[in-house]
Amino acid sequence: MLSRDEYLAAWSRWHGDVDPAGNALVRCWLSTAYTLARAVSWLPPLAATALGLLVAAGGAALAAVGGPVLIAAGLLVGLSGLLDSLDGALAIAGGRASRRGFVLDSAVDRLTEVAYAVALWLAGAPGLLAAAFGALCWLPDYLRARAGQAGVTETGAISVWERPTRVALTGFTLVGAGVVAATGLEQVVVVVGTAVGVLLGVVGTAQLGVSLRRALGSLPDPDRR
Repeated sequence: MLSRDEYLAAWSRWHGDVDPAGNALVRCWLSTAYTLARAVSWLPPLAATALGLLVAAGGAALAAVGGPVLIAAGLLVGLSGLLDSLDGALAIAGGRASRRGFVLDSAVDRLTEVAYAVALWLAGAPGLLAAAFGALCWLPDYLRARAGQAGVTETGAISVWERPTRVALTGFTLVGAGVVAATGLEQVVVVVGTAVGVLLGVVGTAQLGVSLRRALGSLPDPDRR
């Protein structure tokens, strides 16, 4: 397998030359995934991708139970995010990365984020707030994809609302709600956590928008003579 530094450099190339050192949480997340990948290098990346989606769905199912079970739901959310990073680490560090796998992994990421929004809704977040949370999970990656189609080769600066933040916030919100379930404050924790996610999503999308706007501004329009 690649060394950790080689893996981070390869990850950067697969993600539009974005520097993972720009965000401590992202770098720590990737380093943890790399360490796990070395331990289970025999595991096919696709198996980790599928397992991550199943675990995320399981977290949403447990969130519907409510009460102290929300602790288990939050832990499953965290595990699903780790499995998602593990599949990429297995593919890249093991020399098995492919464009098809990259696209599939991105699609599964979006499906797991639907599961996160559903889990928050089932745990007590208002429908519109949970929907806004889910939409803001999707929007940054949609903007990056469209900017790429427009000719931008970089994916923009790492914002406060990258995938590790989304996973961590969802997981901690559900675990926190489960911890205080006996006091009857679980819905308050879920609503506050989801609202914080929406706020971070707005800020992160704005950060990304500024970065992509600058990159797009440096490119000539195709119909301009």
